[in-house]
Amino acid sequence: METARFESMNERQELILKALVEEYIRTAEPVSSKILVEHYDLDVSSATVRNDLAELEAAGFIRQPHTSAGRVPTEGGYQEYLRKLAPQKVNSDRTTSRKLREAITDSPDPEETMRALTKELVRLSGDMAIAAFGPDRSFFTGMGTLMAKPDFQDLDVVRSMSQMLDRFDEVVEGVFAQLAEEPQVMLGHDNPFGKDTAAVVVKCRLPNGRIGLLGLVGPMRMDYPKNLSLIEEVIDILKE
Repeated sequence: METARFESMNERQELILKALVEEYIRTAEPVSSKILVEHYDLDVSSATVRNDLAELEAAGFIRQPHTSAGRVPTEGGYQEYLRKLAPQKVNSDRTTSRKLREAITDSPDPEETMRALTKELVRLSGDMAIAAFGPDRSFFTGMGTLMAKPDFQDLDVVRSMSQMLDRFDEVVEGVFAQLAEEPQVMLGHDNPFGKDTAAVVVKCRLPNGRIGLLGLVGPMRMDYPKNLSLIEEVIDILKE
């Protein structure tokens, strides 16, 4: 059903879905037709947008939480955004590149290097950073930053995240075995780090030649283009 709906989605509906996802990522507030008309160059009436939102909701790409006048993306909505609508590349500015490079120390210890990088990734992304040295040694940082987000005010979401962290090494080991050496996005029920979260992870070569894992874990509302760009930037730096 969702595939058929998507095949018939017109360009305007794609723009509306893209705008809604990006507005929700930015604000964490349900998005109304009024906001879409006023803040995005859709060149259509609020009534037309409301009709398109109703169709997108029927297709399962968005939902209306409680009695809110706005909508939020569903897991399927984020998947469609990533598959077709998200910007393909967000270039890092010089300041970001400089901060990431400065995070890499002169120490020959690759673990120290990765810990410095993950701390900087937390500061730049606002999400939790994870790293592993092979499949058997792993760590995370930025849990407090993650828990401060409005997405984690729900006790069930916090409980699920806590249960995942209790078996973090096991989860990372499973992810490590299936990763390629290019950034991969996992979200919702396909994300071993939690069905209410998203992750951008990659298998990378450490300064000492060993293969490790690096990633960012955040809410499904994470800024995917930005986080993908950050991970790609780190990979390029590590290859130098």
